[in-house]
Amino acid sequence: MTNIVKISVRNLVEYVYRSGSIESGFRTATTMIEGTRIHQLVQKGYQEQDEKEVFVEAEIPYEDFVVRVDGRCDGLLKDGDTVTIDEIKSTVHPLDDVQEDTHPVHWAQAIFYGYIYAGDHDLSKVTIQLTYVQVKTLEQKQFRRVMTYEEMESFVYKVMEEYALFLKGKIKHKIMRNKTSKTLEFPFETYREGQRKLAGSVYKTIVDKKTLFASASTGIGKTISTIFPAVKAIGERKLEKLFYLTAKTITRTAAEEAFRLLIDHGLDIHVLTITAKDKICFQEETICTSVNCPFADGFYDRINGAVIDILEQEKMINRMVIEQYARKHRVCPFEFQVELAYVVDAIICDYNYIFDPRVSLKRLMEEQKKKTAILVDEAHNLVDRAREMYSAEINKSNFLQLKREFKNSSLATAAKAINDHLLQVKKSEDYLRKDLDKELVELCETFIIEAEAELVKMEHELLLDTYFATKTFVKIAELYNDQFVTYVEVQKSEVRMKLFCLDPSEQILKMGKGFRARVFFSATLTPAGYYKDLLGGQSDDYVISIPSPFARENTEVIIQPLSTRYRDREKTMEPMVHFFKDVVDKMDGNFLIFFPSYQYMRNAYEQFTDHYPSVATMIQDVGMSEGEREDFLAEFNSERTEKLVGFAVLGGIFSEGVDLKGDRLQGVIVVGVGMPQIGFERDMMKDYFQSVGKNGFHYAYVYPGMNKVLQAGGRLIRSDSDTGVIALIDDRFLQRKYQALLPYEWQHYTIGV
Repeated sequence: MTNIVKISVRNLVEYVYRSGSIESGFRTATTMIEGTRIHQLVQKGYQEQDEKEVFVEAEIPYEDFVVRVDGRCDGLLKDGDTVTIDEIKSTVHPLDDVQEDTHPVHWAQAIFYGYIYAGDHDLSKVTIQLTYVQVKTLEQKQFRRVMTYEEMESFVYKVMEEYALFLKGKIKHKIMRNKTSKTLEFPFETYREGQRKLAGSVYKTIVDKKTLFASASTGIGKTISTIFPAVKAIGERKLEKLFYLTAKTITRTAAEEAFRLLIDHGLDIHVLTITAKDKICFQEETICTSVNCPFADGFYDRINGAVIDILEQEKMINRMVIEQYARKHRVCPFEFQVELAYVVDAIICDYNYIFDPRVSLKRLMEEQKKKTAILVDEAHNLVDRAREMYSAEINKSNFLQLKREFKNSSLATAAKAINDHLLQVKKSEDYLRKDLDKELVELCETFIIEAEAELVKMEHELLLDTYFATKTFVKIAELYNDQFVTYVEVQKSEVRMKLFCLDPSEQILKMGKGFRARVFFSATLTPAGYYKDLLGGQSDDYVISIPSPFARENTEVIIQPLSTRYRDREKTMEPMVHFFKDVVDKMDGNFLIFFPSYQYMRNAYEQFTDHYPSVATMIQDVGMSEGEREDFLAEFNSERTEKLVGFAVLGGIFSEGVDLKGDRLQGVIVVGVGMPQIGFERDMMKDYFQSVGKNGFHYAYVYPGMNKVLQAGGRLIRSDSDTGVIALIDDRFLQRKYQALLPYEWQHYTIGV
């Protein structure tokens, strides 16, 4: 059977011809809008008979496989019998720095287009032309080569020869991956109750090319129940790739363990875990230039060899493995991961690699997306994370400072224009706007071009930071619609303008489009309608809810109706602290108490330790390192001779994604209904949702708060042998709207005295 491999011309020639170093901490490519503008500027000068944006494709046989390549030729210029292939490239560098052989990859791309077009139109020769445009001055520089069809064909087959070294290994691996995933069996003797239903729903979602919203109780084994059916879909040729998206390191570890278990059961698969840049960088300062970093210097000369080596030797590619091979081949570990993401079978990574428009893996073509599934773990976290991803802000002070530091330059002029504009906004006192400030966006686009020109020449921390913030501002402005609002904060001379995403649903839907299937799952995806709304759900999406497989009797639930409202906290503090002791005395073992804020937690901790100094306690600190978190959790072990009471923050690092199985935890106490602090942004969200026919207060405050409560309570029952007590402290838990949000297994509560 002939193997057919699809790849774009650009990706193919970049693989073979790219060389040199990672040159800077920012990408010198201009914004998409600027690049498009420059292409259109050049194309306006074409003659009537010329064509632009011409799609070309061809099948190139090589040994026992066929490579199907395609691309879009910028210009097809016709002058009598002469045909010229025009490839347009914009650059922030001075045109004097661009020589004929500066960018072999650009020639390779244009020659491929020439070869395909000449083959389709039976031409014996074509002219290959590279047109470079300086983004600031709009000056043009052109290079031309006349090539015969035979010369182009010879060039193309040399490229194919180089690419084949990688491709042969990839095809060989794919055959084994498909074979082993097809025969793979579920790695446990039996399915837990609810597990088969979840796995079946995930598989059906992939087969039917749908989106699934799954609320599946803690402890049923959600990780293996989503990964296993996705892997089986690969074996059935429904998928080529899958992303397992998480918000926290601890859930990433669970996914790694699930894949490792499947590999131990015979699966041949390449699994990559992507680690954040600041964590995996080898250097003290993350400055990505050949001068500052030996791993950036000559990166593209060595990266292909590093990729082939790691894929031949490893199946599970985590941080430790990446670091080992990155040092061996002297390549940047973060960029090494990004390169691998396009060729491995499964990727475990943060949400932002798919949903953040500034970070997402842009070389993942539509054709690849059609064969890719995304599994979104702890999907309730994506709502607020997405709001952050689709919001952006700029500060006047940065532009004022840059105007002063770069005086008498065009950068200073661009910075001054933004500073002056924000000054006018301040004077107008129009601080809340539905419409986008388009004039400011245009000024920001000009600033970006000027900033890039300076950053090519020099390092400047404030300029780099402001450049990134401004670029993000422009990027988010492109997405701006009626689900956004613009607001301005003025503090003395500072003016901050923020594009704030009130409802991320449309953006999440847009970023997830094109993938074969999307699975959003969590133990607390309730109420389903709320999460379906905010995560971009459509009317024909699948929704399932799988109750806890564990007996209700395993959990004793107590509601203590003390007010935890801010105004009542002082007078209810003492009875609450005594209630803690009553609950803790119910059984041996360790307890966790969760609070809505650090201050409230500290006050309660002090009172508790004053009243009960003999009880062993621990308290969560602000900004704990990973090591400190691990030490905190390690104290909760079943071998302790004395019980331990931990004080932690609701919605924080210990209230979700943490597994304290067996006798490590005997009780959870939740103080308050988890309601987010009332504030300007939350109130804007409330008003927005009210205006579109939802219950604004519930959408902005009640549902996000109760999710934190359910997550915290979920730390208790992690397996069918776990037992314990959950105490909920707040009189609002007895109100109907909160009662309706309690899971079935919590509804047999008693009321505290």
